[in-house]
Amino acid sequence: MNYLAHAYLSFNQNEILAGNMISDFVKGKKRYDFPAGIQAGITLHREIDRFTDDHPANKNAKEIFRPTYRLYSAAILDVVLDHFLATDENEFPGNALEIFADETYQKLDYSKDYFPEKFNLMFPNMKTQNWLYNYRLKWGIEKSLGGLVRRSKYMEESETAFRLFNENYSELSVCYQAFFPEVKDMAKNFLGNEPAANF
Repeated sequence: MNYLAHAYLSFNQNEILAGNMISDFVKGKKRYDFPAGIQAGITLHREIDRFTDDHPANKNAKEIFRPTYRLYSAAILDVVLDHFLATDENEFPGNALEIFADETYQKLDYSKDYFPEKFNLMFPNMKTQNWLYNYRLKWGIEKSLGGLVRRSKYMEESETAFRLFNENYSELSVCYQAFFPEVKDMAKNFLGNEPAANF
């Protein structure tokens, strides 16, 4: 899953949130340079990724994108799943997503001293362009998929991915509905075995 899900599955624990959001930018033993709560967030991020990749519903959904994008099909699905989370009225009723996004940026501001360089450079764009909220909007997904192209060595275009997202919208929604309650339970269970981690 992408940034929205990783933020949401931190369950309002500040250090967990920081680690969950920076995890992709922390390599190898560098994780041990952080406080214990941020280390736990880094681990949770990786557990979420593993669970997401292994879930049967997601394996099926990736086949929508695999013929064109091969290994990038997983990254595309991560963005797509965040869209369905953002539009899930059970998780974000009314204006809850807007409030959640604003609060998340504020919490992350407190963690700036721990940001790896690449995340530190990216975070101002995430905040000013309101990435977390814009997963709700189809044009936000189109823009996010374009961002994958810019960051990828071998992904040359995202227009086909966006078309496939629209053409298979119902099927991808069913995938999300089968998957998300289970990853949410997994993350809760993980944090239940971790000490509380807040600034």
